Amino acid sequence: MFKQIFEFEISPSKTLAAGVGAVAAPWIDLIYGEGRFIPISLLLTAIVMDWITGIAASLRDETYSSEYGRHGILRTIFILAFPFLANLLDMMLGTPGLLFYAITLGLVYHTWQSLTANAYRAGWGKWIPDTIIKHIESELKAKVDRASQRGADSEGENSNR
Repeated sequence: MFKQIFEFEISPSKTLAAGVGAVAAPWIDLIYGEGRFIPISLLLTAIVMDWITGIAASLRDETYSSEYGRHGILRTIFILAFPFLANLLDMMLGTPGLLFYAITLGLVYHTWQSLTANAYRAGWGKWIPDTIIKHIESELKAKVDRASQRGADSEGENSNR
């Protein structure tokens, strides 16, 4: 007769998500400022998707390199430092998040372009609209050129052995 207001199902995935949020949110607030959990989560999600699509693309075109992957970790740390620096500049200049949001959204946009180009290289292009492919053509060309160069470099190393 009466509908319960607080009825919800507790599942292992919800418990894990709540635990991760409970641990990550205070650290994100400390490093990036209060109320910045969602933009940083968006950036982290885009970075993880970029890693996944990048690995899939490099496995497909046989240019996978653990050395390049290690550099990717350093690039990720560098990328995550930008919003921190922007937050510090916002605090110094008294701008309420202007630089933080501009830098963070710019990084999300750049990472989105990268992960989309990686997805296309991985063979997942049928799920990407042509208008988006046209939008990322320069990023796609740069990635293909870089992968070709890595492939040529690894072939040269193998022939020298």
